[in-house]
Amino acid sequence: MTGHVPRHAVVIASGGLDSSAVAYLLASQGATVSLLSFDYGQRHRKELQYAALIAEQLGASHDVVDLNGLGRLLGGSALTDTTVSVPDGPYSDDSMQITVVPNRNAIMLSVAAGVAVASKADAVAFGAHAGDHAIYPDCRPEFLEQLTRTIRVGNDGFLTDDFQLLAPFLTVTKAGIVTAAAELGVPFEQTWSCYKGGDLHCGTCGTCWERREAFQLAGIADPTQYADTDATAREPR
Repeated sequence: MTGHVPRHAVVIASGGLDSSAVAYLLASQGATVSLLSFDYGQRHRKELQYAALIAEQLGASHDVVDLNGLGRLLGGSALTDTTVSVPDGPYSDDSMQITVVPNRNAIMLSVAAGVAVASKADAVAFGAHAGDHAIYPDCRPEFLEQLTRTIRVGNDGFLTDDFQLLAPFLTVTKAGIVTAAAELGVPFEQTWSCYKGGDLHCGTCGTCWERREAFQLAGIADPTQYADTDATAREPR
């Protein structure tokens, strides 16, 4: 992670592996972490329950921002539009394009920046990683650089002088995150990745494939229960 260790970080928490690992990493470094989740009309709201579990494990505050009506306005994505099917199969550029939610990270990070100003936090953090770059434009280094500049200009005189927008795993693979998360003691069974939001991880959607593959490549036992009982037997790409 570049920059100094923050005193207080507002962490955008989806309940997934990536954001949970970010929260655990910053907490392990001595930062106070405040978890901030978003109900933006996503079909997999189950993730919010898992974000709450992670906050409880860390003894951190957890707030959910109600943007539920936004999902209707951001149609066309499999994550916000129930008429669009969540794609199954390996995580790839072609299949996962339909899961892009327009401007999602910019919206969430802007809200989190406001929370940081109000709470005098000196950092906002999120879980973008190297595997996101090809598909999600709002997970790329240039996005992070430009939005950091925008937040600083837009809150000039109100942010702490040492404010940072952090993505500690921006250049790390998903398998690398699993390895780091294991070392940090992240309770994997209390994280949620599946885009379908059923009783169990489906095991067939792109993000379930990515999760399973990350555990396999990291050589770490995957405690996830998949509805597709053949999922754990498949080889990573």
